[in-house]
Amino acid sequence: MIQKIIECIPNFSEGRNTAVIDAIQTAIAATAGIHILDRHSDEDHNRSVITFIGSPEAVAQAAFSAIEIAAELIDLDKHRGEHPRIGATDVVPFVPISGVTMEECVELARSLGKRVGEELGIPVYLYENAATRPDRKNLEKIRKGEYEKLKEIIQDRVPDFGPACMGTAGATVIGARPPLIAYNVYLSTDDVSIAKNIARSVRQSSGGLPHVKALGMLVEGRAQVSMNLTDYTKTPIAQVVEAIRHEAEGYGVSLHHSELVGLIPQAALVDAAQWYLQLDPFESGQILETRMYFALSEEPSFLEKLSAGTPTPGGGSSAAYAGAMGAALVAMVAHLTMGKKKYAQVKDRMSEIVDRADEIRSSLEQAVVLDAQAFDTVMKAYRMPKGSTAEEEARAEAIEQATRGAAIVPLQVARNAVEVFEMANEVAERGNINAISDAGTAALMARASFNAARLNVEINAREISEGKLAKGWIEEIEDLKEKIKASESRLRNTLDERAGLAL
Repeated sequence: MIQKIIECIPNFSEGRNTAVIDAIQTAIAATAGIHILDRHSDEDHNRSVITFIGSPEAVAQAAFSAIEIAAELIDLDKHRGEHPRIGATDVVPFVPISGVTMEECVELARSLGKRVGEELGIPVYLYENAATRPDRKNLEKIRKGEYEKLKEIIQDRVPDFGPACMGTAGATVIGARPPLIAYNVYLSTDDVSIAKNIARSVRQSSGGLPHVKALGMLVEGRAQVSMNLTDYTKTPIAQVVEAIRHEAEGYGVSLHHSELVGLIPQAALVDAAQWYLQLDPFESGQILETRMYFALSEEPSFLEKLSAGTPTPGGGSSAAYAGAMGAALVAMVAHLTMGKKKYAQVKDRMSEIVDRADEIRSSLEQAVVLDAQAFDTVMKAYRMPKGSTAEEEARAEAIEQATRGAAIVPLQVARNAVEVFEMANEVAERGNINAISDAGTAALMARASFNAARLNVEINAREISEGKLAKGWIEEIEDLKEKIKASESRLRNTLDERAGLAL
């Protein structure tokens, strides 16, 4: 069976405050089954793009979590940047990757839009393939006038979901589309009018190249042609670059350098190589790295890193690591049960447990890294200057945001650990008796994971000024602790009754 995979590339209106982007990334990664592929931030654009993949359900939940925390941390009334925007989470596209149709991505976009509008009170506009009306298919039309203008005219531009009014989180555009390439070309001039003229000549809406969207702007002191290439198979990236080069020569300037925002399909780079090197015939299998995809890595193991004497990884990462081992053991016991005739009646349930255990293991594996990154962000905030009142205030705010982000990871680890313990109970009760000690071990690993994660949540709760938020964390931890106690009692009885083992 082909695995269902969707790519999501949300754009956030913040590219300068690292703590805010860290918190958003942490919220995304906290969803089981999500894999973060890339993060790109630009200070001039004041914008960040996070790319992640997962199952349709996981991607939708991760996107919702990101939109929710971005709404809390980003104030559009204070936001300034080169890139057009109407929201804290400005745009959320879904892209079908494997085992998923564009129609399924459209339905996902619409269901997420409805949820965001109803639960978060954020106006939502649908675009591209998910658009419900022709004039909203193109993102630039929805974003015309940006946040400031939309606040004034939203009653005349009623959103697809949510209220016809905006708070400081603005509005969000959600949709479904094929893969695109976000690509910027910098010119050897600071004359932004040249970039604007070139953008006008190459973009499709002005009679230029098909499947090219372009804007001219000033970034890092240079004129930039900022583009989205919406179908590189029909308009190759090399063709776009050469068109810009030709136009630039007419103004007496040249291409200084270019950059990617996010990720690019390998096929697009192969096309560019064939174009410029005139490689004919050529196959992607001739690329050395393609042949060496599974080459050995010399990166130190997690345990080697843990013993190195550095602050990270530490206890939080260890909590996630223990939980991941517990989830892996749960999946192992379920696998060993599925293939036995004696346990045919629970085969379907064991298959479900395998899928869920694998999702949680993947999430916890990511949490090993994310916890270390979150702690590093806290330490970076503490090292900020405090020589003036303004610096002290900026430092305090950065510490507050970073500490909140540092608590999100272990809190999700604790939640996952409780779920792993409950699944361990089920495979101990109904699974292969020959693997019951493995089920018990899975539960003990989950308990260790929970206890370690709990310590990290509690210590972070002491450090933030938002008392209501900290109280909510502690209350949830207490509820989870009670679930662990109930699960331990259940497991103790199962181990004794089925195998004469003591917990």
